[in-house]
Amino acid sequence: MKVYTTRIIPDAGIAILKNAGCEVVQHSESHDLLKEELIKICQDFDALLIAGHVKLDEEFFSKCQHLKAVSLLSVGYDNVDINAATKYKIPVGHTPDVLSGATADTAFLLMLAVSRKAFYMYDYIKQGKWNFYQPTANLGIELNNKVLGIFGLGRIGIELAKKAKGAYNMSIIYHNRKRNEEAERLPGARFVSFDELLQQSDILSVHANLSAETRGIFNKDAFAKMKPTSIFINTARGAMHNEQDLTEALQNGSIWGAGLDVTNPEPMSKNNVLLTMPTVCVLPHQGSATVETRSAMAKLAAENIVAIFEGKQMPHTVNKEVYAQ
Repeated sequence: MKVYTTRIIPDAGIAILKNAGCEVVQHSESHDLLKEELIKICQDFDALLIAGHVKLDEEFFSKCQHLKAVSLLSVGYDNVDINAATKYKIPVGHTPDVLSGATADTAFLLMLAVSRKAFYMYDYIKQGKWNFYQPTANLGIELNNKVLGIFGLGRIGIELAKKAKGAYNMSIIYHNRKRNEEAERLPGARFVSFDELLQQSDILSVHANLSAETRGIFNKDAFAKMKPTSIFINTARGAMHNEQDLTEALQNGSIWGAGLDVTNPEPMSKNNVLLTMPTVCVLPHQGSATVETRSAMAKLAAENIVAIFEGKQMPHTVNKEVYAQ
């Protein structure tokens, strides 16, 4: 039972694999493998543990039909052709639930940092500009009693709503494909249309899954409907916002600020104009980056693989229909 990982993962996951009798080889170099390289490597392995945004398409699965399992160190799986995996009878696992709190913390961090121009003012000090007090300069905005709009009120959105409600008495509105009545009871959220979400939110935070429906949904038209005092937060997937449209919306005052943990494209260029804007804060996709959360993710990813080797179903399978084949 040989397992290949595309990154060095936390020891908690490696221990589970090795205790189950697996031989584990980890990609330890600081560069992504080309698809052809990964296909060649996988010929000598029984399972693949994916960390990082490695794309697995029809060609990959057709040439790696022997794999017994693919396990993702992530909740999202938009980088994997699930239909192709199912076609070749390969179960795909992911790591839901365990990163909700950490990702909500990141959205909360960005919301607060943007509102007080925190990243920009940090650079302000590094540039030696902290030398004269001007009462009207570099003012932020307060979050108390503002309206938090959530696009995709699932587990992460609920965690953020609780924090915003408790810390700043924020009113919560949300938009989903379907109403989440159970979730509404927790933070007292109110369901609204997408246009109403855009128009009413003081802070709009994205927590939906990336799909054909949500790809590029935050574009020029969407930003034009938002308040000129509003803040846009995205900790979900960068492809859900059009980055050029976002840049222009900030430049022309359609919105006030933006906090991004995901970018489009990703990684972001160091020369991106967004990094120079006072009301923009950008992180390098750090939503789940805590010792506790990454260890929990590694455990789930490893357990998904071990279950298959033990003749069981993955506890967290994306394509459950594969078991009916």
